[in-house]
Amino acid sequence: MTEHTALARWERHTQGPLLLLAVLFAVAYALPIVTPEAPRKLLTACHVANWAVWAAFAVDYLVRLWLSEDRMRFVRGNPLALLAVVLPLVQPLRLLKLVSMLFLAGQRARMASQVRVTTYVAGSCLGLLVFGALAVLEVERGKPGASIHTLGDAIWWAFTTMTTVGYGDMAPTTGLGRMLAVGLMLSGIALLGVVTANIAAWFIARFDKDDLEERRQTEAIEALTEQVRALRDEVAALKGTSVP
Repeated sequence: MTEHTALARWERHTQGPLLLLAVLFAVAYALPIVTPEAPRKLLTACHVANWAVWAAFAVDYLVRLWLSEDRMRFVRGNPLALLAVVLPLVQPLRLLKLVSMLFLAGQRARMASQVRVTTYVAGSCLGLLVFGALAVLEVERGKPGASIHTLGDAIWWAFTTMTTVGYGDMAPTTGLGRMLAVGLMLSGIALLGVVTANIAAWFIARFDKDDLEERRQTEAIEALTEQVRALRDEVAALKGTSVP
């Protein structure tokens, strides 16, 4: 078995379980934010689950690095994955683990050939909306002068920010919250651009297909016209040479 085959087999067998772990991470990340009054044991379990899932993705990265034929090329080709593995170790905040998990889960999803661009973009939009709302609620709730106090407020703010509408009725007041807003705006613009490009490409493909079909029909009609004209010429020639 070659290293390339071993890497492909590892990615194929671990993709599903890792994506399920990413869902577990999402639940464990959201629960303490949505219900901060939950029992301490439950909050501790969520914190442990966050680190356990991150550790699983970190191990996956290290194994794929080991199985790669060209390890330096693998590192250069996956800079966000490396950053996602190292980032939580620099400053162990839940928010940094959130960013890391989005990077790592997104990278594994892109490796799946069956995941289409539209589905990936829709999932990215939903993930950014939900996690952006949770992240800003975590850093803004209870801060002096904050206007985002509930999950509903946070989701409304995230939606208006991603779509760059920005009504201004709610806005982050902390530095970290404003950084989240900048990231959410840039991500929203990029994803909306991808959606627009996909829709435009679909229409262009449809028009090209219709034009091709129209050209084929025109060529068929012209060919039939030539055949009819040739037959008429042959019939006229036969009539001219016939003996009365």
